[in-house]
Amino acid sequence: MDFGKLASAELKDVDFTLPADGRQTSNILSSAPAKDPAFYVGCAKWGRKEWVGMIYPPKTKEANFLDEYVKHFNSIELNAVFYSIPKPELIRKWREKTEQSGQTDFLFFPKFSRTISHIKRLKNAEEATDQFLKSIYEFGPFLGPCFLQLGDNFGPNNMDVLQAYLESLPLDLRVFVEVRHPAWFADADANRQLFAMLSDLKKGAAITDASGRRDCLHMEVTIPQTFVRFVGNGSEHQESDFRRIDDWVQRIKIWMEGGLSEVYFFLHQHDEKDTPILADYTIKQFNLHLNARIPEIRFLGGSDNSGQSNLFT
Repeated sequence: MDFGKLASAELKDVDFTLPADGRQTSNILSSAPAKDPAFYVGCAKWGRKEWVGMIYPPKTKEANFLDEYVKHFNSIELNAVFYSIPKPELIRKWREKTEQSGQTDFLFFPKFSRTISHIKRLKNAEEATDQFLKSIYEFGPFLGPCFLQLGDNFGPNNMDVLQAYLESLPLDLRVFVEVRHPAWFADADANRQLFAMLSDLKKGAAITDASGRRDCLHMEVTIPQTFVRFVGNGSEHQESDFRRIDDWVQRIKIWMEGGLSEVYFFLHQHDEKDTPILADYTIKQFNLHLNARIPEIRFLGGSDNSGQSNLFT
């Protein structure tokens, strides 16, 4: 993932402090704690050759990567379907692999096809949307919320287009929206209108924590669930990334006290080879401090390979 990427030398100048909660967060998370919050932690891809010998058995073929991935994670931010609208039979194949694994709680979080979001820009996208929905509904009980990522050039002047598109979607379709155009964050009126609209439509706001785009770290919760895309900086900056995870744990704990019921937390890195280590740390901290009860990743040889310790003080 190259979004928000900075050169290693630039990272020392980044303020990684999480901003204060947004307006909608204060409105939404103002009730009693949820009785049994749900936690999903995963990656954006399962097809990583670098994970063979780390968490996938030696000589695992690429065709079997999903079979192995579901043994370690309970979810995936499914970016693969962004590049083309998937065929229903492909989704059925992925569902069958998941069923055969016995991981009944696993969820796929499909990303809307770029045909819809970036090429058609949500206009005259009815046919493409119907094809997309027809396919992803094949996930059945393994279908989690969908993720609508809008392009860098999709700004607040398209607010009405976004609202109309969201209103056209099935009411039972759970959706989180990510915006990237800087004006969504720099324009106070557009910012307020966007998150109020999402809240009114009961749609989520994806939060992206990337080093080079701190404006996307808006800390707005528009429904009692949060979808966080955390972009780490690789093994060279592992200690910094762990501290950032610690900060997220503390913030999520506060949100849970206000009624946050579901946490979807996806780990990205510019070089994905060490992402299981970052995910493992995240899962352990969620379990320890948030009582998440997520099965931990099983590294080959019985080691977590991280050399990490709990950074809470």
